[in-house]
Amino acid sequence: MTVDATAHSPAQTSRVRMLAKVTLPALVIGAMCGVLLWAIDEAAEGVTVVMWEWLPEVTGIDPEARWWPIVVLGLAGLAVGTVIRYVPGHGGYDSATTELVAPPLPLKALPGIALALIISLGAGVSLGPESPIISIAVGLSVWGVARILPEAGHGQILLVAGAGMVGAMFGSPVAAALLLTEMVAGLKGGGLLWDKLFAPVAAAASGALVAHWLGVAFTPGGDSDYTGPSLMDLAVGIPVAVVAAVASLAGAWLMPKLWHLLRRYPNPIVFTTIGGLVLGVLGSIGGHITLFKGAAETGELIERASEFSFWALLGLAFIKVAALTVSAASGFRGGRIFPAVFIGSAFGLAGHALVPDSSLSLALAAGAMGSILAVGRDGWLAIFMGVALVGDVTVLPMMCVIVLPVWLFVTSGPEMLVHGATVPPKAGHAAPPEPPQ
Repeated sequence: MTVDATAHSPAQTSRVRMLAKVTLPALVIGAMCGVLLWAIDEAAEGVTVVMWEWLPEVTGIDPEARWWPIVVLGLAGLAVGTVIRYVPGHGGYDSATTELVAPPLPLKALPGIALALIISLGAGVSLGPESPIISIAVGLSVWGVARILPEAGHGQILLVAGAGMVGAMFGSPVAAALLLTEMVAGLKGGGLLWDKLFAPVAAAASGALVAHWLGVAFTPGGDSDYTGPSLMDLAVGIPVAVVAAVASLAGAWLMPKLWHLLRRYPNPIVFTTIGGLVLGVLGSIGGHITLFKGAAETGELIERASEFSFWALLGLAFIKVAALTVSAASGFRGGRIFPAVFIGSAFGLAGHALVPDSSLSLALAAGAMGSILAVGRDGWLAIFMGVALVGDVTVLPMMCVIVLPVWLFVTSGPEMLVHGATVPPKAGHAAPPEPPQ
């Protein structure tokens, strides 16, 4: 037997030591992300209890009244606009203009981001926590690591913190690995891809474990009815995914136009309040199930699917598209992935209602994948969330086929982002990032 003389070369030994050195900080950052997600979720739940339970109880108002969502969301718009206008940091990046992971903001901006996010989530705005909570995690990580490891680069910390929060939110390090692979692969310098992904995946695993332990991670569905690939899967899955994607693209086309229209009012208190009132009207039409970020509401929708007709399911889907579009355009802080899961699920249920002999799990996964693909423009994340929604990995091969024609529609369509926005801080847009302090 021969031994490879290069098996323990100095270069390889140095590489192993480097990876081992970053493991502990990555695990700590990931755990912090899980705790942060739990804290934001608990605070938002407190706002929900106050606005939707305590306030109606003490005032004698019926919380089921059609006009009550208009009051709650209008007040939420007023509060978020006040945070953006007066609190240091202006509520962070405007979610309509920002990718999922953005450059770090200074420590003094983070409380305002958290406050705007908590109000938005708790009041029932149709946005998830994604981009703002990642901003908070990145800001805290850069600030903390700079004091312990001053030689660490901000770019690597950003990737690790972003991955930790993605792992916590979606309940799996796989989501972070898929989401960040393209970003990490584009980094300059040599080395193996998995060396670059090592610390982010470690943080994502730690974040996912802590989030599951605290009960705030996205939990996959169960009781899948999928029995294996068939031609019926393509006949149902492709149309469902395409329709969900096209409807979401309609929101993506409208959102920048609405964003610019609302920014004609220079005070953020005005345009967030207008947005809140419109969201309240949409909520009064669609009902409570069309409010909030959509994770719990998706489970409720699937459980109650038999109560809704085909046309009612389509109506819920389009109302949620409108709510997501208005929420993103009117200055509320939050992400678009979780509402897209609800949108896609509604289209999937509608497709299954038309073809009851088809697999419900396949229709749900295809719908979620189509909507997320249009809203997030990341095929790997869209496939992952579709599979995670139904909790059945056996749908994965068919998802990898269905995604191909859907991508043809999505890749030439509009993005749900406002590009080239140059609104000064006094007009309510987030101030340009300052150097981390």
